[in-house]
Amino acid sequence: MSRATEDAPAEDAPADPAASPLPEELRRLYARHAAAAVVGFDDPAGSLDAAARAHLRLAGRRTPGSSVVDIDGDTDDAASVSTVVDLVTDETAALVPSVLAGIGRVGRQVHHVVHAMVVVRRDPDGRLRDVDAAADPADPPAGALVEAWMRLELDPAASDEGEDLGTELDEVLAAVHDVAADATRLTGTVSALAAELSGSRATPERDDAARLLRWLADGHFDFLGYRCYEAVDATLRAVPGSGLGVLRHDGTPDSLPDVIGERPLVVVTRADAPSRVLRPEHPYDVVIGIVDDRGRTVGGHRFLGLFTTAALHEHVLDIPVVERRVRAAIHRAEVPVESWSGQQLLDVLSRCPREELFWTSEQTLHETAVGVLSLAHDRRLLLTVHAEPYGRFLSCLVHLPHDRYSPQARSAMGRVLLRELDGWRVDHIVTVGETGPVQVHFTVHVGAAAPPPDPERLRARLAAAILTWDDWVIDAAGRDAEQIAEYLPGLPQGYRDDVDPVRAVADLRRVRDLGADPHLELAGEPDDLHFRLVAAGAPVSLSAVLPVLQSLGVDVLDERSYEIVRPDGVDCRLYDFGLTVDAATRLVLSGRGGQAARDRFCAAFRAAWSGAAETDRFNALVLHAGLGWREVAVLRAYARYSSQLGGPFGRRYVADILLAHPDAARALVALFRARFDPAPPADVREQRCAEALVTARALIDEVTSLDADRILRGHLSMVVATVRTNWFRDRPYFSFKIDPGAVPDMPSPRPRFEIFVYSPRVEGVHLRFGPVARGGLRWSDRPQDYRTEILGLVKAQMVKNAVIVPVGAKGGFVVAAPAPDPAEVEACYRIFIAALLDVTDNRVNGATVAPPDVVRHDADDSYLVVAADKGTARFSDVANEVAARYGFWLGDAFASGGSVGYDHKAMGITARGAWESVRRHFRELGVDTQSQDFTAVGIGDMSGDVFGNGMLLSPHIRLVAAFDHRHVFVDPDPDPAAGWAERARLFALPRSSWDDYDRSAISPGGGVWSRTAKSVPVGPQLRTALGLAPDVEQLSPPELVRAILLAPVDLLWNGGIGTYVKAATESHGEAGDKANDSVRVDGRALRVRVVGEGGNLGLTQRGRIEFARAGGRINTDAIDNSAGVDCSDHEVNIKILLDRLVTAGELDRTGRDALLAEMTDEVAELVLADNIDQNAALGVARTRAVETLPVHARMIDGLAARTGLDRDLEVLPHPAEIDELVAVGHGLASPELAVLLAHTKLDIKAAVLRTDLPERPEFADRLPGYFPRALRERFPAAVAAHPLRREIVTTMLVNEVVDRAGITFVHRLGEDTGVGADDAVRAFRVAVTVFDLPALWARVAALPGTVPTAAADAIAVATRRLVDVAARWLLAYRPRPLDVPAEIERFAGPVHRLLPDLGSLLRGTESTAMAHRAAALAGQGVPAALADRVAALAAAHGLLDVVEVAAPAQQLPIEQIAGLYFTLSERSAARVPAD
Repeated sequence: MSRATEDAPAEDAPADPAASPLPEELRRLYARHAAAAVVGFDDPAGSLDAAARAHLRLAGRRTPGSSVVDIDGDTDDAASVSTVVDLVTDETAALVPSVLAGIGRVGRQVHHVVHAMVVVRRDPDGRLRDVDAAADPADPPAGALVEAWMRLELDPAASDEGEDLGTELDEVLAAVHDVAADATRLTGTVSALAAELSGSRATPERDDAARLLRWLADGHFDFLGYRCYEAVDATLRAVPGSGLGVLRHDGTPDSLPDVIGERPLVVVTRADAPSRVLRPEHPYDVVIGIVDDRGRTVGGHRFLGLFTTAALHEHVLDIPVVERRVRAAIHRAEVPVESWSGQQLLDVLSRCPREELFWTSEQTLHETAVGVLSLAHDRRLLLTVHAEPYGRFLSCLVHLPHDRYSPQARSAMGRVLLRELDGWRVDHIVTVGETGPVQVHFTVHVGAAAPPPDPERLRARLAAAILTWDDWVIDAAGRDAEQIAEYLPGLPQGYRDDVDPVRAVADLRRVRDLGADPHLELAGEPDDLHFRLVAAGAPVSLSAVLPVLQSLGVDVLDERSYEIVRPDGVDCRLYDFGLTVDAATRLVLSGRGGQAARDRFCAAFRAAWSGAAETDRFNALVLHAGLGWREVAVLRAYARYSSQLGGPFGRRYVADILLAHPDAARALVALFRARFDPAPPADVREQRCAEALVTARALIDEVTSLDADRILRGHLSMVVATVRTNWFRDRPYFSFKIDPGAVPDMPSPRPRFEIFVYSPRVEGVHLRFGPVARGGLRWSDRPQDYRTEILGLVKAQMVKNAVIVPVGAKGGFVVAAPAPDPAEVEACYRIFIAALLDVTDNRVNGATVAPPDVVRHDADDSYLVVAADKGTARFSDVANEVAARYGFWLGDAFASGGSVGYDHKAMGITARGAWESVRRHFRELGVDTQSQDFTAVGIGDMSGDVFGNGMLLSPHIRLVAAFDHRHVFVDPDPDPAAGWAERARLFALPRSSWDDYDRSAISPGGGVWSRTAKSVPVGPQLRTALGLAPDVEQLSPPELVRAILLAPVDLLWNGGIGTYVKAATESHGEAGDKANDSVRVDGRALRVRVVGEGGNLGLTQRGRIEFARAGGRINTDAIDNSAGVDCSDHEVNIKILLDRLVTAGELDRTGRDALLAEMTDEVAELVLADNIDQNAALGVARTRAVETLPVHARMIDGLAARTGLDRDLEVLPHPAEIDELVAVGHGLASPELAVLLAHTKLDIKAAVLRTDLPERPEFADRLPGYFPRALRERFPAAVAAHPLRREIVTTMLVNEVVDRAGITFVHRLGEDTGVGADDAVRAFRVAVTVFDLPALWARVAALPGTVPTAAADAIAVATRRLVDVAARWLLAYRPRPLDVPAEIERFAGPVHRLLPDLGSLLRGTESTAMAHRAAALAGQGVPAALADRVAALAAAHGLLDVVEVAAPAQQLPIEQIAGLYFTLSERSAARVPAD
């Protein structure tokens, strides 16, 4: 065979055929053959022409039996990128499949094939003489040759691959030609050998061999080669020259063993090497032994070939040799072949590999068939292993159930066979029928030294290898196998691929048992950690999980998730997170406490993920410090509390410090546990506390960083300052009762008690300035500094509470949700209330009962009341419901203003109290608000309690303008009656706004505008009403609001929310109300005459003072709106009394509630009396502010030194500022006097409560006066036994002393006489009783409104002078402490006899002065009798001398002694100023 190069045709080839036209017959021939032989060829005729021309050139010279091959020949197509192979050779049946197989062996892909069978004639030297394109290749003319002209287009390849292709094609074509050349001889050899075998020496075995050969030759076997062998000694040697076909060459390698052995006459087995002819598979060796007369093997005939398709589908009973073995195998089952069972066995054997049937024994075939049939019942694997007759490979026939087979199972079995049989290659053929088991025939190539197979071991290994993942899971499930099997269909393939069966069983059990809560697990070795989360329901958001994991101090490397559907249809999901941790944590996880650390980690994750704990840096302490998540939450809570105290360190930095000092963090928690663990006895607890404190301090002492030292010591001080906690009550929220005095750097003022409440959902504080304190709880919108807000509010609360029994308290909470709905706010309020009650004592049957599981480091503390505030106006019933759940002793007195209590809006009590301040201010200006018209502007709307009620308290209000956060209302020239009626209509609506105002009731130029409007038109009427410049024609809503605040009207009524007035010296930031920065004005710019503060914080304290110094009339919000808290205090104390009666059975609940309602009006009268008295006291103080400034200055100094009064906080002047006021002739402004009044009362109350004075019988009469008449009369014993009787009596006494005797009375007595507050109160009580001043004050209170305040103030000053002088006299001349009943008995009777005629007893200038004073009072409208009585008070103190002189004398009537006394002394020597 020759192979031409790509560009060089064979030598002496004829002229290039491209130069002459292509014969039409040849073109048609190519077209005809192409239609049948082109693979994937869709080229037009031009491509076939190109192939034909190339083949004509290539076929120019070729000798028969040779081939001409051209690789990458000219395709006449410049754009082609394919490899083109053209070849011309003899036509044979095996040519095309053999060439295609050869090309595939070198890894090339054939795209197009053109195979034309061309009849040609050639000269003896092979020169192409003629192409007979019209001749029939099946019947060529004599002397003609049939050639194959082929073109193959391959995928492109590297140039060096062309040599491999060429070599392969040479070998393939040579083999094909060898087979073709010897085909006749091969057929003859088969026939001859068959005849020989069936000749005279015929035996059944020889006859089978003969029949087999004839059957093979009859279209069942493509013979490819033959060789004869002879025995030489003990070996077989090929007979030289005996080879045919592919074995014709003596040098061809021989795969048959050369050792003679005991073998059957016929051996059918596979050859070693794949065939190059026809199919690219291993051909079969059919070996017929040559046996001599003595039965010895003396040689053999070897036929090499391939079973045809017909043979592979031939029935086994039609195949010689096989048929006998199959029948014998079925016979062993003792059933006829024709029976049903026989046919079943026959069906199994028919599917066996053909070579197996040739050399497998009948017994083995029988066992195989029976075993395969049994697989349908026991679902096991069946293995049959046979060594190939020549020992070159092992045939492994595996049968297994359909559902056990998969490509993965087949690969696994192949690996097992290679490993167990020490093989070097394994081939397989899979037979999958519609029924029956899957059959896999493995051919394992082994070496000569390979050990013999152990069938049982091998079967076991294969059975294990083909067990499906599901099988392994069921096997590992043990007793749960049946139940676990139900869960397997719901598993995704990805899960099966990733998770081992043992782990899967555990996972499926968790999925089975999964409830609403997810399952969590930290698994794996410390250097290969995995966090696994199994949850039912909706998918878990990775954005929610990853931050939690990262906060716990681990890094997430990867994540895999699997959806698992349970048999009940519930979707479950398993998330597997690969984690990495630092070396220290790995050590913790691998140590003895490793499992505990993993459990803590999972618990912390669950807490953070569920919202029970925050997701922040503190969580890393769980692994790094070995703390539980609740212990970490304690440290986090203290860090949050520290930030509310104004600590300089951010919470993340604090967490970093604790992480850097894990020993100290553990020590802090250990100290916390030691202090508050309720389990140990007290002495053990005390010892543990001491030891824990020493340890914590020692560890902190070792810290070198200043910041770390401050942070750790700060936490230590807060733990030590904590006196109670509910932490051991296992709540989802924590409360810490703290002693503020023990916390360093706490901002002033420091409350007496503080409860800090912490949870991820809500956080807040409750500040109390005394054991009995009250104040509202508000929903704060200042999460960063809510404590600062509450501390600021509690100042006003302290001032406000000066008039009531409890001192000031205030609470506030923030909601963590960014935009909470009302339900969430209420839920957080409930948590806050419960947290407060958790650490508050209860009272049961009059005895104090500590809360369960709460260790107390303080005294009994059972008084806790709350009230509504901003954001909690409708929550009183909620608070009482929570308190009732705790069985709290105060019942629904815990939170006043509930559904069974005094409705402040219905009573209008807060507005009515503030209105008394307004009335007082206007009376000082000579205006009676109840009978004279006056103009007003306001902040609020008619739906509000304070604004709505306030603007209905006088029919003479001319409301010019008002605004709230929604609208602006302006009525430039209001009609009082019409305006009042329309406001009343709005107030009666369930919900209203200024937009509901009847526009027809508004005067020209006015209207209602939305605060969101672009602009508001300004007409002349509006300009006049608001005092605007003539050129102002329009205003924006903020500008209009400012104009309203600065309007030139009589009254500014604040009934809304916000701070609208500051001082010129203050910034808007200092006002603390960013929302109103754009409208806020300065106090000195206000043009109103009076400000009434029904609402809180409408003005800053400096703004009030600035307005007052500019001539405005104003108190403080604490004074003006104190009626609300006063009413609540009365409600609480009345309910305490009534609930005791209900408990005792003296009153039922229905009767209690009815009685409460019945007393509403009288409660209001009692409350308003306090407002009237305080306003009167302040009015008098204002008139004498300049002359009493030095006393006030000393009082402020004393309060600062004694009570810690903060001048800056309370906006009271420092000494230098006092000097400035003296220099300009000013006194304290009204707002300053209001603050001083409140602190004076608080100071005196505290002093009196420290004595036994409230318990003295002589003061017991003050207790009933606090309660309405119905209680006094029906339940006097209950009134006398009230639990807060000491506090109530003290409050009543102090209010009376300060309001009647003046702000400075007690202070001056103390300065001048050295007595304490209790002595001053005793002296006051004796003085006012002796001189019958209560009766006088009652007559003054009954004066008509036409009497100017100057007259009332003059009367008040007169009574104060008398009380002051009388008290000094008593303290100077009577034994101390004063025996109040005895002193009253000694002096009251005689003085009462003399007082009515005192005027007639006076002589000279005293009588004249009295007459002038009486005339002046009468001239101001005071009745003559009252005027005379008051005018004589200046000398009344002399009656004490008269009584003192008369007592031992007893000779003269007291009237004569009195006459002599006043005759001898025209004037009293005592001249002590009073305020």
